[in-house]
Amino acid sequence: MSQHAEPTPGRPSRGDASWAQRSGDRTSGWVTGGVVFAGVLLLLNGALAVLQGIAAIAEDDVYARIGTYVYEMSLTGWGIVHVILGALVFVTGFGLLKDMAWARVAGIVLASLSLVAQFLFLPYSPVWSVIMMAIDVFVIWALASRQEHPSRT
Repeated sequence: MSQHAEPTPGRPSRGDASWAQRSGDRTSGWVTGGVVFAGVLLLLNGALAVLQGIAAIAEDDVYARIGTYVYEMSLTGWGIVHVILGALVFVTGFGLLKDMAWARVAGIVLASLSLVAQFLFLPYSPVWSVIMMAIDVFVIWALASRQEHPSRT
């Protein structure tokens, strides 16, 4: 009579090699889910940046006027920067959701540029810029922490 209980159907025993393989997949699954969530955030970040840029171009009274600022640029200039950067971020988010090879590196680069642009736009819209900067930091982390697993045979 054995002291070890028989494994339940559907759950491999601890000695089974596939158990280690599945548990490794499970621990990296949250990072993969983070990459998908980062793709969705890039889509939303891009769309909202385009709308933010359109608001800056169309009406100068949407954003508060500030006094002297080291990185001062006209609101029309900021609007153009946000529209172009937002469109590129949107396309990259779509590519990331389609699992394109170029989208991961482009996502890191564009999220970094978006982070800098939101920092420089901080005096015009402080609360929104801080929220967008936090989203950009999460996107950079999620895309940089994903590790490719070698193909299994």
